[in-house]
Amino acid sequence: MVDEAKLHQFVGQMLADLGGAASVALVRIGDELGLYKALHAKGPMSVAELAAATGVHQRYLREWLSHQAASSYVAYDPATQKFALPAEQAMVFAVEDSPVYLNGAFETMAALLGNLDLVKPAFKTGQGVAWGAQSTCMFCAVARFFRPGYHNNLVGAWLPALDGVVDKLQRGAKVADVGCGHGWSTVFMANAFPNSQFVGYDFHAGSIEAARQHAQEHGVGANCRFEVGAAKDYAGGDFDLVTFFDCLHDMGDPAGAAAHVRQSLKPDGSWMIVEPMAGDRLEDNLNPVGRIYYAASTMVCVPTSLAQEVGAALGAQAGEARLREVITAGGFRSVRRATETPFNMILEARP
Repeated sequence: MVDEAKLHQFVGQMLADLGGAASVALVRIGDELGLYKALHAKGPMSVAELAAATGVHQRYLREWLSHQAASSYVAYDPATQKFALPAEQAMVFAVEDSPVYLNGAFETMAALLGNLDLVKPAFKTGQGVAWGAQSTCMFCAVARFFRPGYHNNLVGAWLPALDGVVDKLQRGAKVADVGCGHGWSTVFMANAFPNSQFVGYDFHAGSIEAARQHAQEHGVGANCRFEVGAAKDYAGGDFDLVTFFDCLHDMGDPAGAAAHVRQSLKPDGSWMIVEPMAGDRLEDNLNPVGRIYYAASTMVCVPTSLAQEVGAALGAQAGEARLREVITAGGFRSVRRATETPFNMILEARP
């Protein structure tokens, strides 16, 4: 028998979910047309004022603003008929260096939907979808999604949580950032530690080109370079530090990657592995963060791994215990959780 109260509660949840899903396209429009930034910079504006400031059509803008107000993404004052972006919402939609800037997350959600026609057939065949074959610019969206976390945590919190690593970086260390994508993590480290040398590796040539551009724009060309290279065979060795940011679980052969990291490190070197926050049991991850990560894992992470050799398909919610198995299989004797955020766990592995 149907419990009417539970049914109504669930339908309410579905309405909220559908509202969020419907908002993805509109947030992307607001981001790409500069509507949030204009509201943030100029303060409360009428439809006509915002249209004039951004060069958009008033009729479309009125409908967009109405949706944003209904979503509580912007505030509306009936007395003045003006719309405003409150300071808290600006942290999410307009301030790119904010720790809770989420436009990259909305961009990623759009890319997940774009992957539907690629991933759905793989449910039948078990085959993968290669990283470079993803819909739209998935790697652009993912880089933008992770950038605020790296900007706000990497230099100030994550590296200091490692044993003696900051001292080495300040004196002058040799660092490999593997799976660097568009290179934000590498650039942030190179900028903070000018005495050290950084090389970013990624198997996707297009991402390496973007990373080189970011390095040039941020003036770190003297101590930072980028090369195409896979996690199991990137060039170089004798590294003081190797970093993997949100990529180990995407690899086809993570244990093989761990073994290559082990042989590329100095005997007293460190490997920092940043992975999505997850518990070791499914029931530990049945929460809002796990919900998002399982969706991304289904549509991106697992298909990417299955398109590679071995195809371990750890998934974005592998959990620390499974990650430890992979890391120790590569020859590391010591693995500890150095620190964490609500979205990431930061592991330190030593030979």
